Amino acid sequence: MSHATKIFQKSFTLQEPIPESAIAKAVEVMRSGRLHRYNVDPGEKGETALLEEEYASYMGMKYCLACASCGSAMYLALKSVGVQPGDTVLCNAFTLAPVPGMIENANANIALVEIGDDYTIDLDDLERKARIPSVKWFLISHMRGHIANMDRVISICKENGLVLIEDCAHTMGAMWDGRKSGSFGLVGCFSTQTYKHMNSGEGGLLVTNDAQVMARAILYSGSYMLYDKHTSRPDIDVFEQYKLLTPNYSCRMDNLRAALLRPQLINLDRQCQRWNDRYQLLEKLLNQIPCISCPPRDPKEGYVGSSIQFNLVGFDELRVLRFLAENEKRGVYLKWFGSTDPVGYTSTYQSWQYFKELPDLPETNRILSTLCDMRIPLTFELDDCRLIAEIIAEVAAEISS
Repeated sequence: MSHATKIFQKSFTLQEPIPESAIAKAVEVMRSGRLHRYNVDPGEKGETALLEEEYASYMGMKYCLACASCGSAMYLALKSVGVQPGDTVLCNAFTLAPVPGMIENANANIALVEIGDDYTIDLDDLERKARIPSVKWFLISHMRGHIANMDRVISICKENGLVLIEDCAHTMGAMWDGRKSGSFGLVGCFSTQTYKHMNSGEGGLLVTNDAQVMARAILYSGSYMLYDKHTSRPDIDVFEQYKLLTPNYSCRMDNLRAALLRPQLINLDRQCQRWNDRYQLLEKLLNQIPCISCPPRDPKEGYVGSSIQFNLVGFDELRVLRFLAENEKRGVYLKWFGSTDPVGYTSTYQSWQYFKELPDLPETNRILSTLCDMRIPLTFELDDCRLIAEIIAEVAAEISS
């Protein structure tokens, strides 16, 4: 290492504290002892029902269901739209393991679609695979907050009769051309896991405008015959045709987590702007480093930059590994999506060997082979972002020389 080595000393996994108003509300729920969402007095809505109303309103959607996780929300979505065992579901190849995991959990086949240099789904490959007669479903993952051209996505879905489900784990609060991510598909699924845009430790939210889908999702989630206690729901009559035919999967959120989330929702848009302040500074500084490329983002994409991705131009595997190791020595922790072995949260489609047949996706392999990923927690100040970029630049210069 250089004699003038800079060191970053903050944690990449430390989030901001839960707001005091949320803590107070959570304590109130705990003191009541009524954490279960259906343990409410007659006429009382409870924290979970209120969260569902408020998030549906935020999204401009008719209905919302609070779930145990985003993965469970995706699973409920797949089941509720009608995916059957043996059906084929399209999904982009650059995503995290819970996404194909939920397709597998629904006993469906997974057909992965290539990605492009901007990390979003390759729309030409999507169009080709959408024409396969057996394909009826498309679970798009807005991986790491990168939103594809949703105008063309919707066009492809309409032309080929695809039902669209959105995985918005990384795009809560984001938009495409002024329209909120998660409102394009038949169902949108969101995460409130610790590292996402609202933090309840674990949690998920499912939104839809479709009464049949929401009735089935509520029943699947584990409402028993208490679905009337939901207030963000269709008319009770809609449940009649499904209530004796729908298994209970126990994927509910509880009042304690909902109490933590409701005050965070009030500040969500402000928090998103704070992330973008940090992202845009890092993007500018990283793009000044000769061997680093952060792909430009479409002007229609109203992204939320809670993480940043870049490629190491001209690096082979050994140089990538050196780059990662040297940055880690200096306190900058980067993930790499080109590793043959899964590490922590990071894996590639080649690690998902429960697939019936692993595809060969040369473009995805090329892009992921040098793709680095970094969280941007709001505990970082702008000066922290500058220091991180300086360290990355120093390491890149040393390895490139």
